[in-house]
Amino acid sequence: MIIQALAFYLFAAITVASGFMVIASRNPVHSVLFLILAFFNAAGLFVLMGAEFLGMLLVIVYVGAVAVLFLFVVMMLDINFVELRQGFLQYLPVGGMIGIVLLIELAMVLGGWVIAPEARSVAADPIPALDKVTNTHALGAVLYTKYIYLFQGAGLILLVAMIGAIVLTLRSRPGVRRQSISEQVNRPRDEAVAIRKVEPRKGI
Repeated sequence: MIIQALAFYLFAAITVASGFMVIASRNPVHSVLFLILAFFNAAGLFVLMGAEFLGMLLVIVYVGAVAVLFLFVVMMLDINFVELRQGFLQYLPVGGMIGIVLLIELAMVLGGWVIAPEARSVAADPIPALDKVTNTHALGAVLYTKYIYLFQGAGLILLVAMIGAIVLTLRSRPGVRRQSISEQVNRPRDEAVAIRKVEPRKGI
């Protein structure tokens, strides 16, 4: 128990510190690196809770794909971050309002534990008939039975968002050569094939 408690406090402290450095770092590349560190430590917290599938998912999906994608986008795009910081005061009221809303929501969550202390034991109890299976099996059984419609709805929302992002970024640029499958298939043989007689040791 002592080792688990020490590991929990270590992972939790590093996660909180990394999350603070994500928003406090002036260099966006450093922010992404601190975000990766926060993901790793959050995965360690999931493993301590017995949710090893969520921990590995956090490392594989978020660290291996999302955070690395953020890093490459930040490093490859030529963004003038000095100009972005100049409009900070303009968006300060909106950001403050969002922060207040999030603070109220966190207070309501913490207040729920005080109002209904039995909710903590109910949330910690294993689901009947699933306490003897692995974590991955239990998550799949709950996700694809009780929450199947919500799961499919989330998938449709992500699909619409992906299509919308493609449509918004798809612009016709002059001078860019695009592939037309119908024109390639319907072109005559004379335009597609050129027969040349090559003499020995002279090349084309």
